[in-house]
Amino acid sequence: MAWIKTNFKGVWTFEPKIWKDQRGYFIESFNISSLPVELKKIDFKQDNEAKSTRGVLRGLHYQLPPNAQSKLVRCVTGEILDIIVDIRPDSDTFGKYLSVILNEINKKQLFVPSGFAHGYVVLSETAIVSYKCDHFYDPLAEGGLKYNDPTMGINWILSNEQLVISEKDTNLPVFGEHKTFVV
Repeated sequence: MAWIKTNFKGVWTFEPKIWKDQRGYFIESFNISSLPVELKKIDFKQDNEAKSTRGVLRGLHYQLPPNAQSKLVRCVTGEILDIIVDIRPDSDTFGKYLSVILNEINKKQLFVPSGFAHGYVVLSETAIVSYKCDHFYDPLAEGGLKYNDPTMGINWILSNEQLVISEKDTNLPVFGEHKTFVV
């Protein structure tokens, strides 16, 4: 199993070992003993799963302290472009984004620490996305960023005409007008 640091402090990708044979495949998708030392303090409390069709864009969402969430995200079936935006004002990568392709073939996972807005768009006909959270969802702590904010310049791969976005997500604030993330 390979945990790989990214250029964003606290953000990791995980590439599990895949055992394949004539029956199919086997992976160990989570094992607390394999976590890097920096992540061992994470206490996942909830698993979420969402099924979506091509073009569905969910995000960019986050939770404010004290209910800020760290997440371990994976795409069980299909393919997504997973996006995170650093909203930690004291971070070297504040306001920057990272994109990672997660799919059923590479089995890659993305660890997103609290302090990041998170979203994804479905690139395949359908996708099932599963993620672990270390805090419970709190509607009073909810925050978000507009997916097409020109100051962030996120490349979602699909055109605007191909995107399916909830009314709530289309009305999120732009970067700089969002709820401030302060630890």
